[in-house]
Amino acid sequence: QVQLVESGGGLVQPGGSLRLSCAASGITFSAYAVSWYRQAPGKERELVATTRNLGGRINYPDSVKGRFTISRDNAKNTAYLQMNSLRPDDTAVYYCNAGRFADTYWGQGTQVTVSS
Repeated sequence: QVQLVESGGGLVQPGGSLRLSCAASGITFSAYAVSWYRQAPGKERELVATTRNLGGRINYPDSVKGRFTISRDNAKNTAYLQMNSLRPDDTAVYYCNAGRFADTYWGQGTQVTVSS
């Protein structure tokens, strides 16, 4: 049984930081690309970043570039999203996705709320 479990969300003030974690089980984690998505109320799900199993350049949308960093620790079957300089418009449910060819798996999401 494949599981992706996100953690690390919460309430933070503008300008603050959070680190999200995505712990995977039931898959050969190192063989999968891992992505973080987010979805704000009333908006479409947005790709935030992807880290591929063989590495390579990571692209970020302009909305998070320079503030968010994706990383992974294959030995721990875990991916991370470091979020700095958070803004109210970063408020969303953040989802972890693991994908390899036709296989794709999602976590349940973790809420991030940026508010004073």
